[in-house]
Amino acid sequence: MKPSILTILFLSFFFTSHSQTADQSKEIDRYIKKVIQINEIPGMAVGIVTNNKVTFQKYYGTSTLETPKKVDGNSMFRIYSTTKLMSNVGLFQLIEQGKVSLDDKISKYIDNVPAEWQNVKVKNLVSHSSGLPDWIRFSDIPADASNAEVIDRLSKEKMDFETGSDYRYNQTNYMLVMMIIERVTGEKFEDYIVNNQFSDSRNQVVFSSNSIEKIPNRIVKYIYNKDTHHYDKSTFVEGRRAHSANGLAITLPAFLQWSIHLSKNDFLKPATQELMWKPFEYKDKNILFTHGWDMGTFNNIKSYHFSGGNVSAYRIFPDKNMAVVLMYNGYKESAVMYQMINQIAGIMDKSLLNPYTLAEEHTKSEALVHPDLKKQIYGYRTEKDNIIFSYQFPEKQSVEFIRNVSITGSFNDWNPDDKTYYMNLKKNNTFELVLPKSQFEKGKTYQFKFVMNKNGWLSVPYNAINIDGTQDNNLTFNID
Repeated sequence: MKPSILTILFLSFFFTSHSQTADQSKEIDRYIKKVIQINEIPGMAVGIVTNNKVTFQKYYGTSTLETPKKVDGNSMFRIYSTTKLMSNVGLFQLIEQGKVSLDDKISKYIDNVPAEWQNVKVKNLVSHSSGLPDWIRFSDIPADASNAEVIDRLSKEKMDFETGSDYRYNQTNYMLVMMIIERVTGEKFEDYIVNNQFSDSRNQVVFSSNSIEKIPNRIVKYIYNKDTHHYDKSTFVEGRRAHSANGLAITLPAFLQWSIHLSKNDFLKPATQELMWKPFEYKDKNILFTHGWDMGTFNNIKSYHFSGGNVSAYRIFPDKNMAVVLMYNGYKESAVMYQMINQIAGIMDKSLLNPYTLAEEHTKSEALVHPDLKKQIYGYRTEKDNIIFSYQFPEKQSVEFIRNVSITGSFNDWNPDDKTYYMNLKKNNTFELVLPKSQFEKGKTYQFKFVMNKNGWLSVPYNAINIDGTQDNNLTFNID
């Protein structure tokens, strides 16, 4: 019996040292090809930087679906919101030079700021804590509207929340970052970014937030149409005001070189970079975001990252001196960038592989690999006077970094820390928990989910029939 694509995809990829580069490259290449096959991705570019050297750089598929042109080192992928990283570095270069302060009010640099915006500071822009209305929500703002016209239109809207109290991702913030950079430097934003971050690769980057503009070697994403079962090319036109938020197209070599410069502190001094990566202090202490970057910690190893348009992502692991760049131009069902970075990082160093992300990739891929799976009850079974909850982690994968898997639901106030509902590891990577039926009320329907390592809420397989039909897609069970 031949193994399925999914079985091949999730075979163990683990290596423990950076001395096995050749073997790692083969495993990474095989993994990428399977992901592309499963998700029907037209074209992709992937690169890895280790110890300030490019250790992996490969291209796959075609740059367009209209021509057979292959993706190569000259292909400039639109990276959408990953552009914000370059805008962020550009702003912090000015902060390092003492020309801008995070605590400056934006009114210092921007004329005619609406009265409700007076308390917004530079730090609120990059932390998305400004509370400003997001221009992208308003269809009556023309693509060619000036920045002043955009601000005037937004001044008629209420603030989304009190500045500094919350996080809400917002394109207006980075329009204002661009305006500040231009006011301070006297340069066009695009020229400033290229001159200060891409002077050695200026012909490998271009700014445009116009998806239909004809630009040589630029790759624009495709959006899968579930009605026609074909890809449609993106046609969004958002104007120059979006350049600092989503306008950059870049080749893989240029992106990798940018990453090396970042790691070598060619752009920012260590103290400035530390400030950029410092978590912002929101009034809501549960929010975790830095001054412009997402951050994560797994196995006490920190990483900083961002993604754009669901077709690009960058993640750097400073303590491991490693970074991964991923760019592609479409996907059939679900975005794959963070799952791929997780797997690729795990191939390079098994301590970086988050088992929750691995499990999510497996679950989401299953619908594409085996679309005709029989619909069935998932997550529990009853035997005599007991109800047995059961969750299977992908077979042949290491469970080394799974600290716990728990059941949480309407019966315990959805508390993943409730140790009463921690599951036990059995054979074949299966976690189970046996509870007496008498613990539950007969005839009542309960909702539940599985949670890994306390904060990883596991998705429900597409073929599960015991779901509650809500947006959360909770599992259900009842006792007869």
